[in-house]
Amino acid sequence: MAEIIVPEAISGPALDALKAEFDVLCDPSLWQDESALVLALVNAKAVIVRNQTRLSGELIREASQLKVIARAGAGLDNIDTAAAAEKNIVVTYAPRENSLAVAELALGFLLNLARDIPAAHADTQSGNWNRGQFVGSELSGKTLGLVGLGRIGQMVAKRANAFDMSLIAYDKFLPEDIPVIKELGVRLLEFDEVLQQADYVSCHVPLQEETYHLFSKYQFSQMKQGACFLNTSRGEVVDETALCDALISGHLRGAAVDVRETEPPEPGGLAALNNVIVTPHIGAFSQEAQLRVVETVCNDVRAVLLGKQPKSVFSRNS
Repeated sequence: MAEIIVPEAISGPALDALKAEFDVLCDPSLWQDESALVLALVNAKAVIVRNQTRLSGELIREASQLKVIARAGAGLDNIDTAAAAEKNIVVTYAPRENSLAVAELALGFLLNLARDIPAAHADTQSGNWNRGQFVGSELSGKTLGLVGLGRIGQMVAKRANAFDMSLIAYDKFLPEDIPVIKELGVRLLEFDEVLQQADYVSCHVPLQEETYHLFSKYQFSQMKQGACFLNTSRGEVVDETALCDALISGHLRGAAVDVRETEPPEPGGLAALNNVIVTPHIGAFSQEAQLRVVETVCNDVRAVLLGKQPKSVFSRNS
């Protein structure tokens, strides 16, 4: 039986190097067959996953030989980290490696919403030349509200400064006196104040019990008439029905979402609205970011299996 299980589509030079040292089973469809996954993990020492594989407490407890769970990405909401801790299984991840890619996608969303680029492209590609139909707006002078000012939020803020945007943010865990706030020129406000003042609200929070449906009917009602909403964090932090209602009513001018409540989503919903940009959870998927992510998790898996100290270990106390 294989020592390392990779039940999703993961590749790269770092994984190739790992295959040269260990018995590695790579099956990009294995995550869809829970019984087969359980069987594969019975004697495995390591598993490397993205966000599709659900490593429940039951599954983790049945994997009696498992030493390390490696998440090729930043979010850990698909892994029962408590169950892993109970079994002294090391959980490693890549919390920094894809941040730039996500931040750049958020900036791309801002530009596309401001200038209605997707609609202009589709209309022109169909043979039209409707210049007057696509009068956009400038980002300069507009207010960007960041909900979550961690690593990715700060990267977005830094780049939004280049567009001369006014920056406000809400982050319940971030002290107001840390130097980066002043360096970025961000004003920290209460959640409702950010919603009420921002022309664009960009969400950058992790999925936790307290952030589930953080954006729902009330929050969208508090946003400015004609504002836009962006989400590159986790789909479950948004009540999609409430977002659809706010867009259909015209209260919100537009939205851009890279993540959905259910992935893949059912047809319709947000994807059927003309004032919405939807992408299939590609925030972390730049070539450079994926090379960094895979290298980090593969190096950490190797370290654990060789009895060495991994670098990016998740701690439930952090």
